[in-house]
Amino acid sequence: MGATSEFLAMVPRRADGKRNWPSELKARIVAETLIEGETVKAVAKRYELIPSTVSDWRRLARQGKLVLPNLDGMDFVRVEIEAPAPEAQPLAATSSGTIDVIKGDVTVRLDAAATATRIAEIARALVT
Repeated sequence: MGATSEFLAMVPRRADGKRNWPSELKARIVAETLIEGETVKAVAKRYELIPSTVSDWRRLARQGKLVLPNLDGMDFVRVEIEAPAPEAQPLAATSSGTIDVIKGDVTVRLDAAATATRIAEIARALVT
């Protein structure tokens, strides 16, 4: 732990005495938690941090706000890509060229050429 303590002495401190962790160092600490066999708690202890701080930094990394370095022993996570959902086929226009929007006993008949935006506005108005 002596080497870690010497390392921590080099981390700059803010005016209030708390450490000012550079983004690169945060990213390295987070990357260490991804090495097989490591835990957030163990890594946090090594750097004299509370585990929730390291977990917060991991969240930043998942959101793409913290770029992680490549460390030896870090495994790749398997990614599965789902097939795209089939696109809804447009409904064929009725032979009369109208669209009926029905809510309870209210029917609004629109021309089949009405835009999707207009139809959505009408549907929203009927819900409220």
